[in-house]
Amino acid sequence: MTNTAFKPRVHGIFDPATWTVTYVVYAREGGACAIIDSVLDYDPKSGRTSHASADQVVQFVREHKLQVQWILETHAHADHLTAAAYLKEQLGGKIGIGAHITQVQQVFQGVFNLPSEFKTDGSQFDMLLKPGQHIGLDEEVGTVIDVPGHTPACVAYQFGDAVFVGDTLFMPDVGTARCDFPGGDAKTLFASVQKLLSLPADTRLFMCHDYPPTDRPVAFESSVAAQRAHNIHVHDGVSEADFVAMRTQRDATLDMPVLILPAVQVNIRAGALPPAEPNGTRYLKIPLNAL
Repeated sequence: MTNTAFKPRVHGIFDPATWTVTYVVYAREGGACAIIDSVLDYDPKSGRTSHASADQVVQFVREHKLQVQWILETHAHADHLTAAAYLKEQLGGKIGIGAHITQVQQVFQGVFNLPSEFKTDGSQFDMLLKPGQHIGLDEEVGTVIDVPGHTPACVAYQFGDAVFVGDTLFMPDVGTARCDFPGGDAKTLFASVQKLLSLPADTRLFMCHDYPPTDRPVAFESSVAAQRAHNIHVHDGVSEADFVAMRTQRDATLDMPVLILPAVQVNIRAGALPPAEPNGTRYLKIPLNAL
């Protein structure tokens, strides 16, 4: 059972190119840690990958003499590529993601017409995590929370009083995630949000992204109390029907994320790049007029 009296140390590394926050979560210097939602730098103009963002994680882990136990994904992101495979190579650890990633793999195997060699059983990941499953961090125990809606495979991770919510929630002045990706559903997302907001009021909530709507500084830590009082989409008093209507109308106006096509192809492979073709080069596919 998660020890809610445990207050883990949380170090966030913000990537301005993708507005993403990577977290390193740990109990003490020299102890075990989990890395959550890492970023592989990708230049869509040149098709080149690099590791500046991930190397900040590597540096922090080594400076604090941490032992990487987990490299966790809250879902298969559409707005950035994961550096999970690179971080595992550099630091060790097990790559984990929600067990419903298999549904996402099946969908995008069709979208990208991936060959039969691409497995849709989640075997690219070290661990497929189920709702309620416990994940250790030294003597402390974390818990996997099922929060579908943005995608069918979304999970949150709770370590003590800290919950890493992925894209389910944003800062209160930004709201909630879109639900128009394959398998997304606004009614399901509303239920997932209510699950998170039923946690104790002082529970710390850590966002995967921040998109400041004003000139306020980037921020990525909130609380259950702050979200219930101020979230522009799901504060107390917003009904399921109101939320679904708002989310559906809003999602219809949104463009696809800039990196969705390269990101999904890498992220459903646990951060591995596609296999090299006979000429030694790796390729990402761009389906025309298909999405």
